[in-house]
Amino acid sequence: MTPPTTALPSAPSGRVALYDPAYAADPHGAYERMRAAYGPLVPVELSPGIPATLVIGYFQARRILNDPLYFPHDPRIWQEQVPAECPVRPMMEWRPNALRSGGTAHARYRAANTTAIDAVDQHELRARVEKIASAAIADFITAGSADVLTQYAWPIAFRILSSLLGCPDEIGARIADGMSRIFEAKDAQRGNEILGQAVADLVALRRSHPADDITSRLIAHSAQLTDEEMSHQLVTLYGAGIEPLTNLIANTQLKILTDDEFSAGLHAGHSTVRDALDTVLYTDPPMANYCITYPPYPADVDGVLLPAHQPVLISMAACNNDPAIAQAPGGIAGNRAHLAWSIGPHTCPARSHAYLIAETAVTHLLDALPEMDLAVPAAELRWRPGPFHRALESLPIVFHASH
Repeated sequence: MTPPTTALPSAPSGRVALYDPAYAADPHGAYERMRAAYGPLVPVELSPGIPATLVIGYFQARRILNDPLYFPHDPRIWQEQVPAECPVRPMMEWRPNALRSGGTAHARYRAANTTAIDAVDQHELRARVEKIASAAIADFITAGSADVLTQYAWPIAFRILSSLLGCPDEIGARIADGMSRIFEAKDAQRGNEILGQAVADLVALRRSHPADDITSRLIAHSAQLTDEEMSHQLVTLYGAGIEPLTNLIANTQLKILTDDEFSAGLHAGHSTVRDALDTVLYTDPPMANYCITYPPYPADVDGVLLPAHQPVLISMAACNNDPAIAQAPGGIAGNRAHLAWSIGPHTCPARSHAYLIAETAVTHLLDALPEMDLAVPAAELRWRPGPFHRALESLPIVFHASH
């Protein structure tokens, strides 16, 4: 790998620093410069002293995600050398769940999760989202201004997930606090402790008082998950369900507010909210870099040797926008071949539910506030730093107050 020839946020090691605020401010510019300097495989640091390879080539990503033998998801050897206080470790460490397992263990965890998730009634879910969305809007509609992120998208994602998992508000508040610390990669070790205790409390509650919810169905599944395994299934569901869903709703609303051509097409009926969601998932997904694998042996990808037991991350944001796609026969433009839900054995099992929740939330907001505008110029919006997510700090809007 040759050193970069243009300015990229750099760590002392010479690797690209994904934790640098300059990367968060302009990730697509950074991907473009990475591509020019390194090609499809980029040496990065996820936090100071934590090296990894970032895959920004679409076809290389597909190869890796479809090859669990050479690119497994188990990080246990890697994390032996990583201190517990490392800010990115809670997002990457081994847990007894489908995300971090392979083979028969993965099949067992995946079966329990898909069974529990697939039993969710989609019509009832839509009605539930509409009810929570209406309540959120009612809280700010008389003010003439709001923050879509904190007053709308986050409450919907949080309340819907807690409802689906049968989680009371008190436990849910602790789970949200822990998840927030982990995603921010600030005080992540403490966030992991808070999260672990809260999900353990939820498991204990549903073992003693089962109900019609995902947690109770996981407990009842023939996989006979232990308390520890149950806790880690819930950590994964919350991790995938609150932050990414919140940011998908907010980022899609931002797209509609800032892309005049797209907004006009939406209001004219030429495009749909589902189209807006797919555009965001394709061009700027809320989980920008994830789908982490840990090759057990040095792995040759297009002539580049990836070290054994060092993380390999897929940049869904960069891969979806890889210029090589446009040059491929037929390309992939205009369909849903983006990598935002991952592919292969670890494809997101709840994508249809996430689509439904986000689509319902965005549609409900557009119907309630058809003339909303950004409260600040788009250039003044700030993005939260971090190697994994594409997340706004806030999304302030103004509209005609309703009295």
